[in-house]
Amino acid sequence: MSDHDARRLPTDVKVRIVQRVEAGEPLSAVAAEMGVLRKSIYEWRAAYRARGAAGLNLRTGPKAGSKRGAASARGVGSSDAPSSPPPRAEAKPMGELERAQARIAELERVIGRQQTDLHFFRLALRLGDANSPKAGAPISTKSSKT
Repeated sequence: MSDHDARRLPTDVKVRIVQRVEAGEPLSAVAAEMGVLRKSIYEWRAAYRARGAAGLNLRTGPKAGSKRGAASARGVGSSDAPSSPPPRAEAKPMGELERAQARIAELERVIGRQQTDLHFFRLALRLGDANSPKAGAPISTKSSKT
């Protein structure tokens, strides 16, 4: 599974992976078994510690198409070093509140994408209306030089 596919894992799967690591299973073994990068698990663990299950849905890192994004997709400059403190002895089980917060975050992202689409289509419609024959400017294919 590539890193790109790993970001599309359901939140509950990410939570189970993080809980296994927090419980003391070797991170490398969990990563190999689940087919995800160790780096992803380190990031998920840090997000889970900071914000609970809702933190696992946040989009981080460079935007698609940026030079940094292209470099990290090729594996240039990536590191497997943990950026978070050592693991705690106990992992919090994902409760109803965390599941609700994760779902709210997911729905907010969907609404944001829909708003962007609506804005695009409104602008396209305005441009189409401005270029229509009813806009007042005559449309002619005749040359002005005769």
